[in-house]
Amino acid sequence: MTVESTAARKPRRSAGSKAGTTGTKRTTSNTPKKDSDPDLVQLLTPEGTRVANPEYDRYVEDITPQQLRGLYRDMVLTRRFDAEATSLQRQGELGLWASLLGQEAAQIGSGRALRDDDYVFPTYREHGVAWCRGVDPTNLLGMFRGVNNGGWDPNSNNFHLYTIVIGSQTLHATGYAMGVAKDGADSAVIAYFGDGASSQGDVAESFTFAAVYNAPVVFFCQNNQWAISEPTEKQTRVPLYQRAQGFGFPGVRVDGNDVLGCLAVTKWALERARNGEGPTLVEAFTYRMGAHTTSDDPTRYRLDDERAAWEAKDPIARLRAYLEASNHADEGFFAELEAESETLGRRVREAVRAMPDPDHFAIFEHAYADGHALVDEERAQFAAYQASFADVEGGR
Repeated sequence: MTVESTAARKPRRSAGSKAGTTGTKRTTSNTPKKDSDPDLVQLLTPEGTRVANPEYDRYVEDITPQQLRGLYRDMVLTRRFDAEATSLQRQGELGLWASLLGQEAAQIGSGRALRDDDYVFPTYREHGVAWCRGVDPTNLLGMFRGVNNGGWDPNSNNFHLYTIVIGSQTLHATGYAMGVAKDGADSAVIAYFGDGASSQGDVAESFTFAAVYNAPVVFFCQNNQWAISEPTEKQTRVPLYQRAQGFGFPGVRVDGNDVLGCLAVTKWALERARNGEGPTLVEAFTYRMGAHTTSDDPTRYRLDDERAAWEAKDPIARLRAYLEASNHADEGFFAELEAESETLGRRVREAVRAMPDPDHFAIFEHAYADGHALVDEERAQFAAYQASFADVEGGR
């Protein structure tokens, strides 16, 4: 199938999901989709079986066993780093952490679909994409430890700084993509956001501008089923990918726990963008296995049975099953990777604990190029506040 015919197809609509339909029973969005669901692009089943897909197979047909092992390694090491960061926060070494547990396939699959000259606008959970872009994991932790405002140069890896404001990065990505088009470049832009952010006005405005200006941008929504404690079914009456229809560009839903599916669909969407065919919405249907952040307690709003159902669809376990069944990896590979994983965990732990405290007054240094009376006043107030601690200690 050609790119033109793929791009021209209308996004699939599941039976009974038409907006405004009444009298029909709606399924809970947080229930894992059946493997036979026609809405879901899937190349690798939860059992690790490779299934054919005539629309997307060509995007992964030349993948080698070495590349498959690389995808597995990416996911394992990303999960290990994420687990270490969570532990560091629990030990008081980080102020906060947003875990990606369960979303490794969506991030690694889409991240490995990118070219070096493509540009990424992440949220605050794209640790796997950062890994794919060559950002050192320890650089992600400086902000969460409070020692810097980002930790890396976005231009070095074409990976923007983490964005905490929900949904705003989609506007940044759309504007950047409009600039790419005006410059005549053939690169693409990708914006990551969650199902909760899809309800933000910023995202709707991004869709409007991207469609009108035919911007080369891929909107990659990781639908992990929960916007903190709010389930997806409370945010939309139709599957999220179908929202693209109303803005005039394609949308597709992919199994977000299938790394091959995410790789193929993202390659397709990026190819459309580079060919001047405009934006695409990709909904990676996945699940957040952990808390929204380390300040959240998911046991207060979701059932253990739900998590157990999604554990059976674990992205790492299914790729391992495929590697083993295809004789693409042996026990030596898995053992070596386990050792590498533990080495990464130690390196991250040691690096975080060795991070120097920042200069307390650095925050005032780069607010204005030529200084400002209000900043000077605030600096003086902060200096007096800091001095008060010295006075207390001296009086003991």
